[in-house]
Amino acid sequence: VIPPPVIHIERYSEDSISFSLKMTTNIKVSGYVVNIYWTFDTHRQEKKTLIIQGEKSIQKVTNLTAHTPYEISAWAKTELGDSPLSFAHVVTSGTRPASPSLKAKAINQTAVECSWTGPRNVVYGIFYATSFLELYRSPHNTTTTSHNITVLVQRDEQYLFLV
Repeated sequence: VIPPPVIHIERYSEDSISFSLKMTTNIKVSGYVVNIYWTFDTHRQEKKTLIIQGEKSIQKVTNLTAHTPYEISAWAKTELGDSPLSFAHVVTSGTRPASPSLKAKAINQTAVECSWTGPRNVVYGIFYATSFLELYRSPHNTTTTSHNITVLVQRDEQYLFLV
């Protein structure tokens, strides 16, 4: 039986997490697949996937949000097949930024001007869909470092927006 890898949180800060991966077996490991999950505004779960080559690994994930819970899942790729998943949880330090205040205004039947307040020098994600279910499962999205963006939409539809 292939055991799951061990995920050890080495350190974390406001915007990064460093962790190590190792196996407690003599089975040859060719690499790992790691998923990092977090929930965006309780509506949308985000994920970042890392493909890591080699047996032992220390990884640093950056561009994270302060005071946010993250779940790390990993499995090893071995000469005998894939291992079971293992999990680790960590909450980044610091103070979580305030939620932006969004205003959406229709420019015409196919364009919506979105603007919001919030800190400078960060990346904002803009999510939009025609239903709450679509907003949760598979919204349209884009990112920007600005505080406004024009989003193109389908005519004769009502949209929900989230930033």
